[in-house]
Amino acid sequence: MKTIPKLKLASALIFFSVAGTGMAETSAPAAKDPYQWLENVTGDKALHWVKARNAVTRSKLDKDAGFQKLRSDLLTVLDSKDRIPSIHKMGDAVYNFWTDAEHPRGVWRKTTLEDYRHDQPKWETVLDIDALAKAEHENWVFKNSNCREPVYDRCLIELSRGGADAVVMREFDLASKQFVKDGFSLPEAKMTLDWRDKDTIFVATNFGPDSLTESGYARIVKSWKRGTPLSEARTVLTGEKTDMGVGAQSMNHGGLHHELVQRQMTFYTAENYLLDGDKLSKLDVPAKADVFFFSTQLIVTPREDWTIGDMHYASGSVLAIDFAAFQKGDRHFTVLFAPTDSTSFTSATTTRNVLLLQSLDNVKSSLQEWRFENAKWTSRQVALPTMGGVRATALDPENSDDYLLSYSDYLTPSVYLLAHAGNDQREQLKSSPSFFDATPYETVQKFATSKDGTKVPYFMVRRKDVKYDSNNPTLLYGYGGFQISLTPYYSGAIGKAWLEKGGVYVVANIRGGGEFGPRWHDAALKEHRQRAYDDFAAVAEDLIASKITSPQHLGAMGGSNGGLLAGVALTQHPELFNAVVSQVPLLDMRRYNKLLAGASWMGEYGNPDIPAEWDFIRHYSPYQNVKRGVTYPNVLFITSTRDDRVHPGHARKMAAKMLGQGHKNVWYYENTEGGHGGAANNAQRADMAAITYSFLWNMLNRDNAAHIIH
Repeated sequence: MKTIPKLKLASALIFFSVAGTGMAETSAPAAKDPYQWLENVTGDKALHWVKARNAVTRSKLDKDAGFQKLRSDLLTVLDSKDRIPSIHKMGDAVYNFWTDAEHPRGVWRKTTLEDYRHDQPKWETVLDIDALAKAEHENWVFKNSNCREPVYDRCLIELSRGGADAVVMREFDLASKQFVKDGFSLPEAKMTLDWRDKDTIFVATNFGPDSLTESGYARIVKSWKRGTPLSEARTVLTGEKTDMGVGAQSMNHGGLHHELVQRQMTFYTAENYLLDGDKLSKLDVPAKADVFFFSTQLIVTPREDWTIGDMHYASGSVLAIDFAAFQKGDRHFTVLFAPTDSTSFTSATTTRNVLLLQSLDNVKSSLQEWRFENAKWTSRQVALPTMGGVRATALDPENSDDYLLSYSDYLTPSVYLLAHAGNDQREQLKSSPSFFDATPYETVQKFATSKDGTKVPYFMVRRKDVKYDSNNPTLLYGYGGFQISLTPYYSGAIGKAWLEKGGVYVVANIRGGGEFGPRWHDAALKEHRQRAYDDFAAVAEDLIASKITSPQHLGAMGGSNGGLLAGVALTQHPELFNAVVSQVPLLDMRRYNKLLAGASWMGEYGNPDIPAEWDFIRHYSPYQNVKRGVTYPNVLFITSTRDDRVHPGHARKMAAKMLGQGHKNVWYYENTEGGHGGAANNAQRADMAAITYSFLWNMLNRDNAAHIIH
């Protein structure tokens, strides 16, 4: 099952542009911001500054044996051939994209499901990205493959230079394993694509002047026929310049084909249209809602309370109705999921006859199977392990009710199971190795009380024999935005870099996230943003009050929106932390909406150009609130030159301003590749993670916590 492409942040952990790559200069610097020249991403002066700051950071680590070993250990984890190769079944084969030491850029490969069951499957290379990059003298990063369902004969391959969001597209023949000569292709841009039929695709891209929104996304979606120039593609929908973007896609299930077109006005509001031939008809659903099809049923997931006629449906519910009846005016939905104070719907996928609904109950995963037979819906609860993260994906949604079920938690490596709808019998296909000994550790869930009395859950991974002496090096991680939930997951890197050294790892499920559905997210929107930061501080205070740690040994970390969270922790609560890591962050909230994709997030933060909205943003914006003469925690800003989603100028300017104010404890590192993920290959990922955790350990461990490395 696919859903309409959502033009929004892609990851809760690490993390759009004007035409092309979005690397052009911005407007002329304003006199009131002496560091605005650092927004010129590839300007010589700015890159000279970056090079100098990177050199300073490297000089602090080059002679650090612990850094060298940690980087090596992390690369071993990332390149391990024993990792689970996740699969996607297309036709008679299962496909996997794989990176390791021999394939740093990755190889797209296939095998049979039967052979996949073996310890050493016989993989057949479909597309070698390393070989392609070498042959074309390009720094290609594989971004996506969109293959035509259900025949799986042709794919639209998206390739990025250096990991940026902007991609080039080429049509690929799965049988010959070659790019199609004179096939569909598009130059570099941020785009959304999908197949209509063998010779037609939906495309939303940069069509030239006035074709992009203020957020840098396409505002026009077209239907493009094979063998015709893009200029002759037929316009399906045109949005406004102030919209976030537009997109279109095909949905197939139960032998039925539907085409959906979406105009995304803001990050959270959209108009959904059904395309029938050349006719567009708007679906009568809330602006804050997602829709998809399950055979003859329309599924709606409203993210706001919806009262229509005599019916009322709660925000965060999952609703089903016969689509033909809906089109005739019926609004009496069957409620498949209704949220409670502790539960929230997270995602759905479809097998041939079953709709799988995933949800959370106090941030612990739950899974239900729903069947629609004889005009009635029936359900079955799926038995799952407790306190873990679960992901269900259909194996072959046109032909089978089997699905792939993966599970892990902070101390349990991933297992990959073949599950069967209707029973709890499962075949273990693969299991991930343990990259650290989890025996001495335990995971507990606790609750802190925020400033307004709200109970905020957090997970803590610690040694079972932890001493409550306030001396444990503790890392507090958070995100708190865009309705993204932080659920338990296994990380060999955290185990090697933090737990094995004696650290305590904490994840805060603060408001702004999706852990308790739309209400938890909406509680920290716009003028209520401070609640997310108060929640994070409350968890820090709870850790200190319980004597797990103390400010001397407590660190904070987050990426993207979480990088903003870390920046606020730095400026609002310097008394609570001794180290802060802000990764690919937003920090200058006065100008964020003018930088790359920033305008698309005004639904989350507000518009700083509106005085009343700037009035609440200015109180927390880190760049405007950092001050000379205040003693701040040691801080590391880490970003990527090729990030064309969150502008690297945020991190650059914050570091430069702090250094200019005389703060000596400022670290900075900028990778020249990587996009919003920060790194383009495993070697870069290992290097940046080693920089991060070496910084944190040097600042927070029992022996060195009072020491600042200059």
